[in-house]
Amino acid sequence: MKTIDEFADGLSKGSSIELAALLPTGIQQEIGHFNIFNFTDIKQNYNDNSTVSYQCRTFYKISFLSSHSLIEYPDRIIEISSPALVFTSPKTPLKWTLDSVQTGSCCIFTADFLHPTKSGLMLDELPLYKSPEYPVFFPADKDLAKIQTIFGYMTEELSSDYAYKYDLLRAYTLELIHIGQKLQSVTHLHPNHNAFARTTSLFVELLERQFPIENPQQHIRLRSAGEFAAELSVHINHLNKVLKETTGLTTSELIAGRILQEAKLLLLQTNWTISAIADSLGFSDFAHFSKFFKSETGLSPKVFRMQSK
Repeated sequence: MKTIDEFADGLSKGSSIELAALLPTGIQQEIGHFNIFNFTDIKQNYNDNSTVSYQCRTFYKISFLSSHSLIEYPDRIIEISSPALVFTSPKTPLKWTLDSVQTGSCCIFTADFLHPTKSGLMLDELPLYKSPEYPVFFPADKDLAKIQTIFGYMTEELSSDYAYKYDLLRAYTLELIHIGQKLQSVTHLHPNHNAFARTTSLFVELLERQFPIENPQQHIRLRSAGEFAAELSVHINHLNKVLKETTGLTTSELIAGRILQEAKLLLLQTNWTISAIADSLGFSDFAHFSKFFKSETGLSPKVFRMQSK
């Protein structure tokens, strides 16, 4: 049996692999890939206009800065005069000039921490890190509160003994990244996404969110072209023009096509009455639904169900 001195001596001579063996199995591969710092806890002895260079780094960093400073990139200088969320990567050349003691928090992490096998994402393929613009954002108050809360959760979790804390820290890190991406301009996130394409995308998303119908008590909320136009805050004529140009179909044709698709699925995959299906899909009665279905398919709902089965 080793004495305490022998154990300590062994640690001082041991390799990092040997030290890692002393950690719980679940976190052995996580240590060294993530950390979080509060600037007020770090001793800062900066002179006026002192500059911290970050030309060489091997990690990603998300900083929440709440005091005045300057971030110098190769082609521009960004002044931090209000709370800011700043994203940097190993490829980001910058210098950070302070004129006061910095306050705020930052988290640093390696590419392995958000490896696709762990996060499901290719970090450098995210719009935030592919951006030709520099990801420095000045969030609104509602976002500031959320960001501060997330950093607080990170600090608390890193000190916890929860076996899956690094999975949770990954989730918090991804949430900060998604906040940053939401703060990017629509044009920047979708450089080829013109106004017509964006309106089309919003329409399709709104249409698809009404499906699938999972029970007879579920009813679609938006049924007509006018209702969709009102929900998107555009004139119905403008919506028709946009969708006709981007899809070749009118608003009503797109709505009818999606309702027909759902109607066929419900007729084939459920034993609901045809009246219940008609009601869920927003038709005023069985006759109205039957007329619509026959005009689109050449068959009544009943005949379609019988022939398909």
